Amino acid sequence: QLQLVESGGGLVQPGGSLRLSCAASGFTLDYYAIGWFRQAPGKEREGVSCISDSGAITNYADSVKGRFTISRDNAKNTVYLQMNSLKPEDTAVYYCAAEVRINSCLTSVDDYDYWGQGTQVTVSS
Repeated sequence: QLQLVESGGGLVQPGGSLRLSCAASGFTLDYYAIGWFRQAPGKEREGVSCISDSGAITNYADSVKGRFTISRDNAKNTVYLQMNSLKPEDTAVYYCAAEVRINSCLTSVDDYDYWGQGTQVTVSS
């Protein structure tokens, strides 16, 4: 069964860091672009970052550029989101998603076929 599982969320103070992981099971991520999305209470789900199948192409939302870094380890079938200099407005449930796509990636919710269950990130003092 194809499954994505996020982990690494938690409570962190403003200015702190977290690293989220997205582990795939039941399929290999080799030909999949992976996106990270987040949804705050009362808001629509928004794209945060994405990475192409090879890892050569990455994209970031303006709100996280320079603070977040996406990476992948295909040998471990896992994608990561390193989040630094966290702000209270980064508080949300973070989801990873996968779609079959070669040499590019998108941060649109509608483009992705497979989703994880989400992990809560709370930035608060």
